Amino acid sequence: MADTAVLRDGIRFGEGPRGGPDGRLYYSDFYDHEVRALDLATGDEEVVCEVPDQPSGLGWLPDGRLLVVSMRDRTVRRLEGGVLVQHADLNGIATFHANDMLVDRLGRAYVGNFGFDLHAAIAAGGESAMREPGWVAPGTPLAFVDVDGAVSVAAEDMKFPNGMVFLPDGTLVVAETLAFGLTAFDVAADGALTNRRVWAELREHFIAPDGIAVDDEGGVWVAPALQPCAFRVVEGGRITHRVTTSQTCFAVAVVGGRLVCCTAPTSQPEVVAAARLGKLEVFDL
Repeated sequence: MADTAVLRDGIRFGEGPRGGPDGRLYYSDFYDHEVRALDLATGDEEVVCEVPDQPSGLGWLPDGRLLVVSMRDRTVRRLEGGVLVQHADLNGIATFHANDMLVDRLGRAYVGNFGFDLHAAIAAGGESAMREPGWVAPGTPLAFVDVDGAVSVAAEDMKFPNGMVFLPDGTLVVAETLAFGLTAFDVAADGALTNRRVWAELREHFIAPDGIAVDDEGGVWVAPALQPCAFRVVEGGRITHRVTTSQTCFAVAVVGGRLVCCTAPTSQPEVVAAARLGKLEVFDL
């Protein structure tokens, strides 16, 4: 049985959950092409905006304007007066769909991307090969978006850079999904990344980290993308907690003392785009 309670069902594929500046939970639904805000106290929900090219990562500028990744056209969009406008163009850096995003307190963003057509590779039967220790994913850059929308490379040769968090000491941790681990960087005053290192190696636990979230103690909650659960990991890769979900967990957030998990039976578009099988599940920390 799951440790979680279902907060919301009937979604297609939830991603990018974040606690917003107004205290609500914001998340993207890939295949309904919507960003939604959910009041965790009342259950009231509204559609914040529609993103035709598929929404993913979310964040906010210091003045409260929403930033959202538009996956298929590889851009970051900014919500201005209820209208999405282009904030940054990632096409010179992202080598496939743009994905998760982390925005810092100054409004600068780090944005990951798939690196290659993962879903096509899985549909063609490549998933078993990807799980082998000798398989190496194509590398792709992690993008840096300055406050004015200027785009540059933050880090090279990332293996499907996905969820990201800042630890309490300012360290940036990036989930490299197809490296089966978490990678850490020191962050300079200008946002540049240095001192790249393995923060947690997770292959032995069959964890291909997708979304991640940090708690008040600096532990990193990881959505494993291949298992119906979420794990809490500390530096070095030790797992301290495991929370079972009702289906595979692809993204997590820590909001108001609760762990929020985006779950679905699979990430394959031909399944989840066609049916409302996705859920938001919660667990009191």
